[in-house]
Amino acid sequence: MRGIEFTELNAFAAVASQGSFTRAAAQLRVSAPALSQTVRRLEERLGVRLLNRTTRSVSPTQAGARLLAKLRPVFDDLHAAVTDVKTFRERPAGIVRINAARVAVFGFLAPLVGRFCKKHPDIVLDIASDDALTDIVEGRFDIGVRLGEKVDKDMVAVKLSGPLSTMVVASQDYLERHGTPKTPYELHRHRCINLRFTPNGNVYRWEFARGKKSLDVAVEGPLIVDDADILLRAVRAGVGIGYGIDEKMRRAVERGRIVRILEAWSPTFPGFYLYYPSRRQTPPALRAFIDFVREHAPS
Repeated sequence: MRGIEFTELNAFAAVASQGSFTRAAAQLRVSAPALSQTVRRLEERLGVRLLNRTTRSVSPTQAGARLLAKLRPVFDDLHAAVTDVKTFRERPAGIVRINAARVAVFGFLAPLVGRFCKKHPDIVLDIASDDALTDIVEGRFDIGVRLGEKVDKDMVAVKLSGPLSTMVVASQDYLERHGTPKTPYELHRHRCINLRFTPNGNVYRWEFARGKKSLDVAVEGPLIVDDADILLRAVRAGVGIGYGIDEKMRRAVERGRIVRILEAWSPTFPGFYLYYPSRRQTPPALRAFIDFVREHAPS
C-alpha cells in the first residue's frame, strides 16, 4: 500500500469513528479543511461516497460502514505492533483515551492527573467528559469511568472511589423562607432544581431509600440544568433544593455554605469504577495508569 493510500484510509477511519471532521482533525493533528480534502480524494479514487455530510453531523454510508468494519482490525493490529515496540523503551509512553462521567472527572480523576503526569511525562491522558454511557469499545477509548452499577460484567473493573451517598441540599436562606421538608413526599411543595442528562435529554428522577422502602420522585421547580456546577451555584443562591452526588456539593456542605437535608432517606451505593476490556496484552501506558489508580485512588 502506498503512503498516500494509507493516509486517506486513516483519515476516513478517524472521521467515521469520531462522527466529526473537527474532532478527527484534532486527533490527527491536521486542519479540518485538509482532512475533508483527503477524504474526498479517497471517495473519488474509489468512485463511491463513504460519508454522509450535513451541517451538524457526519456518518458513514452503507459502503463507508462496510469499509470501516474492515479497516478497524487492521488499524488495531498496527497500533498493537507499534505498542509492542514501545515496550522496549525504559519508560511507558503513548496516549491513554479515557471516557468518564463528568462528576467522576472533577471529583476523582482530576486530583490524580497532576501526580500521574509528573510521574509519567511520556504518557498523554486524553479525557472526554461524557454522561452518555458511551460504549468505550465502539468509541475506541482505552478506559471508561462510571458508577459500579453501570459497568458491564464483561469488563475489568478497578475501584476509583469509595461508596457514595446521594445528597439533597439547600441554602439556609431558602429553608428559612420555605421550610425544611422532612420526607421526600413533601418535595412537591418545594422549588426543586432538576438535572437533565445529555445527550438523551432525560430529567433525573430523585432516588430515595429508607430501610426496605425505596421510591423515585419527579420534582418540579424554576430551573433545569445539565451541569452539576450550575446546579450547585443555584442552590447556594437560594434558587431551590438540589440533588446529586457531586464532590463539590459535599465540600460545600462541610464548609457550611449549604445545608444537607433528608439524609435519612439518602441511599448509599458503590462508587465510581475505572473499567476496560480484558486484553491479552495491556499496552504499557494503559497499564501504568491502571496501576497508578490502584495505588492512589481513595478506598
